[in-house]
Amino acid sequence: MKKLLQMLIAVFLVLSLGPLSVSADNNRGKDLLVSLGDSVPYGYNLGKNNNHPSKAAFPYLIGERSDLRVRNLSVYGWQTSDLLAAIETNKKYQKAIHHADYITITVGGNDFIEILRAANAESGGDPDLFKYLIQQKLSTSQAFENLAASVYEIRTISDAPIVLYNMYNPFQTNDPLHNVSTLFLPQVNAAFAEVAHSFNDVHIADAYSAFGSDQEKYVLPQDIHPTKAGQKKLAKIGIKTFHAEHVTHH
Repeated sequence: MKKLLQMLIAVFLVLSLGPLSVSADNNRGKDLLVSLGDSVPYGYNLGKNNNHPSKAAFPYLIGERSDLRVRNLSVYGWQTSDLLAAIETNKKYQKAIHHADYITITVGGNDFIEILRAANAESGGDPDLFKYLIQQKLSTSQAFENLAASVYEIRTISDAPIVLYNMYNPFQTNDPLHNVSTLFLPQVNAAFAEVAHSFNDVHIADAYSAFGSDQEKYVLPQDIHPTKAGQKKLAKIGIKTFHAEHVTHH
């Protein structure tokens, strides 16, 4: 009788633990995508308010289509220096990166816009001086060093594949800043590519080419942030980049 009771208890334990362990495995079975960056992956201005990242933002769209858990740690307004500081000092970021199976980085847009603003203010409306000042400020910008240092820090705690988004032109085609950006963004994006090529398993998602001159479709009017169609486009090129470089071998 005692033996039977022990056997029944053992069977009961197996049955009761079984589903628990299965559900835990199911949860654990999904790979984790960690998204780092600014207002673009945050999905800024897509919802009624900006209290939390929008589910229409590209990291969640990648998660839906690729069956990944998503941790969106993007913060609107962030520059490259903010991201670097978080990776270096914030335990929440370090832990998420450590557990990540895939990582996206989208940052630098605010650095670029700050350069445009400063150059505009200093140029006094002189277009040639404006362009000269942009070039000067780009050549002395810490943004690319910050970005490289961020990737370096990530690589000390994670070997997860990283997709680094380059910068799309955020200005509508009828905005004079559109042509100015077209002049300078290839140089900016070449520096992004250089950062990516300096590390193992870091790949560029070419947002610049993906958006092209379709700002009317992909960028919110009187804004610099992606529309829902723009976010879908960013998700598409992100998935394509992960697949082309890594997912098929994962």
